[in-house]
Amino acid sequence: MYAIVDIETTGGHASANGITEIAILIHNGKEVTEQFRTLVNPGIPIPIYIQSLTGINDDMVRSAPRFNEVAQQIYALLHDKIFVAHNVNFDFSFLHYHLAAAGLHLQSRKLCTVRLSRKIIPGLASYSLGRLCKEVGIEVVERHRAMGDAEATSKLFSMLLEKDHEGHINKTLNPRSKEQSLPPHLPKEDMDKLPSVSGIYYFHNSKSKVIYVGKARNIKKRVSSHFTNNKPGKQKQEFLRDIHHISFQECGTELMAFILEAIEIKRLWPAYNRSLKRFEHAYGLYSFDDQNGYLRLAVDKKNKYSKPFYTFNKILDGQALLKNMIAEFNLCPKLCFVQRNNEPCISINEQICTKACEQMEIPASYNERVINALSKLKSALPSFIVIDEGRNLTEKSCILMEEGQFYGMGYVSTDLKDQDIADIKKYLTPYASNDYIRNMVFNYSIRYPLKIRLNSTLIAEDTPN
Repeated sequence: MYAIVDIETTGGHASANGITEIAILIHNGKEVTEQFRTLVNPGIPIPIYIQSLTGINDDMVRSAPRFNEVAQQIYALLHDKIFVAHNVNFDFSFLHYHLAAAGLHLQSRKLCTVRLSRKIIPGLASYSLGRLCKEVGIEVVERHRAMGDAEATSKLFSMLLEKDHEGHINKTLNPRSKEQSLPPHLPKEDMDKLPSVSGIYYFHNSKSKVIYVGKARNIKKRVSSHFTNNKPGKQKQEFLRDIHHISFQECGTELMAFILEAIEIKRLWPAYNRSLKRFEHAYGLYSFDDQNGYLRLAVDKKNKYSKPFYTFNKILDGQALLKNMIAEFNLCPKLCFVQRNNEPCISINEQICTKACEQMEIPASYNERVINALSKLKSALPSFIVIDEGRNLTEKSCILMEEGQFYGMGYVSTDLKDQDIADIKKYLTPYASNDYIRNMVFNYSIRYPLKIRLNSTLIAEDTPN
């Protein structure tokens, strides 16, 4: 038995909205045998645009029952039936949420007439209920009212049952199919193509624009997890409605997937990605020439128009590094903004400062030590290659860090012998470095030192497990 359902609501997600009308038609696979319809007082004002769409206003629902007053009756109609609706996860999410609030837990197999229509009646311009019914000759009475839309969905479902020569309905109801949990506009073929390997995946909207990028150790499993719950919140419901297509890129390792996800989020700026968009270290070490010709060093907040020599999460970390440079290279704390008052330079008595702050040392001499300090800092930043598994047995993955900055990544053949960095770069795709990626690779190199090559000629050696 099937329960064909349509509801009208005060908004697009259950957690902050109420139901204003519900219609349920019990269908035995041939015809409707029972029907239920009621207005519902949602307990909150109905927005004007919803009133205009449905024709249901606050006066109409004022004397209608609250949902908890009819919840038991609704549950009795639904709990042992197959739940059918046009965009089934929308209607089901509302009823599941509000029934749960009334102490009733609805568990039903589901069928979506949007998804079924795409399979059984392919090639139509639109699968919205109104346009679809017009295409197949079904008259809709009282569009955007629960009973009118439920009756149209019932007639459409009867047509789908009749035309389903390839058994799509039974396939969908198979517990292994998982199709009933998919977003209404996402072809199951997209899910079937997903591999069970490390990589990144892209969700696209109806215009093929990427709206979300994710990473995974197992792409198929991770993508499926997005659809295994049907949370009633606004963001989740809008997210599911916007997904029309999935694409993916395989990566040799989970680390490469993490890196590529960060790169693609920065490049594409997808609407539903929240993290990684703004991750950057807050402070940087900068140098500049002052009006007297002295080369100054300073730790300051990062900005997008200047490139720092080094970056820090905390200003104290930057000041600690700067103090070490002052002590090692006899730099002036005043010219490095470590001492900011008008008192005499504290390092003159300690014979660290050579009185450049009093212009008693010529700029060229002082600047040479600043340049040496920066050169040592730069040379201390490591260059190394991370060698790991490839996408298949004939290749290895390579991630190159050059003087402390992420250069790029790619794949080389397992047959490649004794290559230097210049040769290896030919096989790598360069990417813009950022603090998130740099720290991720550094942390990985500490955790897995046997996968690190400091001498590039070791590129072809077997990578330890």
